[in-house]
Order: sequence, then structure tokens, then C-alpha cells
Amino acid sequence: MTQLAGKYAAFNQQFIAGVWRDGRDSTVLQVNNPFDGSLLTEIVQADREDLDEAYRQAAEAQKQWAATGPAERAAVLHRVVQIFDQRREEIIDWIIRESGSTRLKAQIEWGAARGITLESASFPARVHGRILTSNIPGKESRVYREPLGVVGVISPWNFPLHLSQRSVAPALALGNAVVIKPASDTPVTGGLLLARIYEEAGLPAGLLSVLVGSGAKIGDAFVDHEVPKFISFTGSTPVGLNIGRLASGGKHLKHVALELGGNSPFVVLADADLEQAVNAAVMGKFLHQGQICMAINRIIVEDGLYEAFVTRYAQRVNTLKVGDPDDADTVIGPIINARQLQGLVAKIDRAKEEGAKVVVQGDVVGQLLPPHVFADVTADMEIAQEEIFGPLVGIQRAVDEAHALELANHSEFGLSSAVFTRDLERGVRFARQVKAGMTHVNDIPVNDEAHAPFGGEKNSGLGRFNGEWAIEEFTTDHWISVQHTPRHYPF
Repeated sequence: MTQLAGKYAAFNQQFIAGVWRDGRDSTVLQVNNPFDGSLLTEIVQADREDLDEAYRQAAEAQKQWAATGPAERAAVLHRVVQIFDQRREEIIDWIIRESGSTRLKAQIEWGAARGITLESASFPARVHGRILTSNIPGKESRVYREPLGVVGVISPWNFPLHLSQRSVAPALALGNAVVIKPASDTPVTGGLLLARIYEEAGLPAGLLSVLVGSGAKIGDAFVDHEVPKFISFTGSTPVGLNIGRLASGGKHLKHVALELGGNSPFVVLADADLEQAVNAAVMGKFLHQGQICMAINRIIVEDGLYEAFVTRYAQRVNTLKVGDPDDADTVIGPIINARQLQGLVAKIDRAKEEGAKVVVQGDVVGQLLPPHVFADVTADMEIAQEEIFGPLVGIQRAVDEAHALELANHSEFGLSSAVFTRDLERGVRFARQVKAGMTHVNDIPVNDEAHAPFGGEKNSGLGRFNGEWAIEEFTTDHWISVQHTPRHYPF
């Protein structure tokens, strides 16, 4: 293996059952900076034997952790927050270099991951059982809220730190153990960096493992293994559907939380503030090159404002800087890998073939894809039907508000959405008719707060993350009844 120097050398091994070591697989994963192609680290990958060890050690460690008092579990989470603060620039630097994030996006991700950690630190004291009345004389009914056991977390490459920590922090806070399988593009920020942070924070050994391995070799086994009681997955809808099948159709039933694809509509009604809507549509589309499940996928503008919106939007998008993500003023950084880039170029070609009008475009340089904006898009075009996950967007014309709503709901997905109007209550009425898990009035669809429910409808997933909803997801009810006096039975 290549000898690496400096801070990168710290993340060239797996973290399995509290031990930093090589995986047992014969293959080596090379992790490269998507902007300049430089080698960040090399990791000998994990196999099924490593997976089995991680899960079984987690199951053993979890028993004592579940019996640990809430103050002690909360203290570990608070120490994690302190390390986030102390290592802020190092964490942000890793996000930029490994995932191709711009500095602004990396700062947002650091803040989101820190926020869910701080929120999770309150969870141990927020878990409550219940006493229920009974129709049976002399009976007492108690409902205990308990951890599920071991949680498997499969995280994506686009917001790797946050989308791992969004499950890891609440799961641990509530008395579970966790095994993470990060995306192969981002094994450090998606898992190994968190492992180092939790280790430094004093989390007992065995409660957190990170397995870096090929999905083809350990992916199905990660879900189907008998130990984990819950699988938390963030990623594409096809993979999520397969996880759902494995979790429900195998030998071992699992709880699942699936945060899947999106096709976020951004609706601009004719009475909207044009400049504010344009500014929001720029941010909501091009943050992290549009590689966000919540990113604007379809811009739908009511007829009276359509031409003005298209003109002003094109002007604003043409000012965005494309380049080195480490530069403070860069808005558009690199696409994560060559395969993703090829798929986006194919979508651009397809949009042109289907008759979409090009209003902004540019040439690919390396992994850099400049913004592409298409007008006169119709609902049957591929660019309107499929999740884009890149700096491309189509603008559709709606004849009126009812048509705008019809277009907004014309999708198999239902993750996030937005509507712009000067009449706030009109916006709320519109929002409540959108078939999605989240809708924002006069704001972008890219919103995530640690105490608010995050999740989608339709083919965008199952379950909710954050706040009270995370407490529900990562725990289970156990009904215990106590018969204080002898009960009369009919036979």
C-alpha cells in the first residue's frame, strides 16, 4: 500500500469492535479527492467475517450500555459536541477533500451534524414509559420504552458526516449499539472520522464499528444478518426498495428507516416576490452541485411570472463560480465521481433531444460540470420525471395555481418541496395539498433541523428522523402487566 503522511494516515484502517485494523478482504479501496484526483487514503476492505464480528461484539456491548444511566450516555454525546467544536476546521477540511463539497456546504454539514448530536444528548432523559389503566380488576399495566438493540446504518456520499451522525447519535443516546457501512466514496467522513471522535469521547469499545467494504460482497449480509434489529438507510430508491425486501422477506424481520430519492418541486406563484424566489431557487438548486436529495429538481412557475423568472434566474446562475471547492467563493465544485458525471451529461443530452430550451450551459472540465438550466420543460420529459442529483434543472410553466399543484404532485417521489407567494396563508393551503413529507413556504426545500421531523412520502421513503420522531424510531415499547390480586378465569 502507498505510504501516506500527515493527518490522512490516521484513517487507513477499519474500526471493528473497538480495534483499528485492516479488513480481511483481499481488495484495497483507494479514496480520492474528486476535484484534483489526489489520493487521500487506502483501506483494506472488510468481508463477511468482519461484519459478523462487528455485529456480535455490538450485541454484547449493547447490553451494558442499555443499563447505563441516562446522564452517562448524555455525557458522551456532550463530549462529542466538544470535539466537533475543537476539531471544526479539520472536520470541514475532510468534508471538502473527500466529498468535493464547497467550503460553504462543508460548514453547513458540520453544523447539521453538530446540531443532531446536541439534540441527541437530550434524548436519554426524554424517554418515558407509561402506566395504563386496565379493565381487569387488580391489574396494573406498564409500558416500558427500551432500545432496539443493534442498529445498522448505511450512509451516502453526499452529506456523509451528517447522514451517518443523524442515525448514530440518537441510536447511541437511546442505548443502542451501531455498525456503520459508509459509502465507498466517503469512508472517512461517513464513518471512520466519527469512530475516532466517539473513541476520543469515551464511548465504550464495541458499541460503534465502521465497516468499509464492497456493497456487492457485504451489502445484503449487512441487512440480512440476524443481529441488527433496525436498518437505517439513506440513498437511492432502487437500493432502498431492495433493503426493504431484505428486511421484510428474509429470515429476520427488521425495523427500517428509509430516506430515499427526491424530485423536489419549487413552485413560484404569480404573486411571489420575484427576486426572493430567484435567490432561493439558486441556493436550493446549486448547493453542493445539486447533489442533495432535497435539492430543487423541478422549478414550476405560474404563467404571469414565468418569462421574468426565467430571464432573471438565468442571469443569476451565470454569475456562479465553478472551481476549486476549497476557495471561499466557489459555488459549484466537482461531481463526486466519473460515473455520476457521465450520467448527468447523458441527462443534459436527453433534455436537448426532448426539446427543452437551453438557457444556461457550459463545458465539462475534469469533474467540474457547470450549471445547466432548461426552460419550456414539460412534465413528461426525463429531466422532470427523474431525480437529477447534479447542477441541472428544468423550468415548467403552470397556467394557474391548480395546474402548479398538479405538476408539483406529478411524481413518484415526495420528499421535500417549496412554494413562494406573498400570501402566506395561501402558501400554507397550497403546501398542505402537496404530497410530500416536508413543504416550506417562501423558503428552499433544502431544510433540516435537529428537532423537526425529516422524511418523505411515496417512493421517497419510510420513517422520520430527528427530535421526538427519532426517539420513536430507535426505541420500542414493551408492555408489562402485573396482576396484583388473584384473577378469576372462566375455566
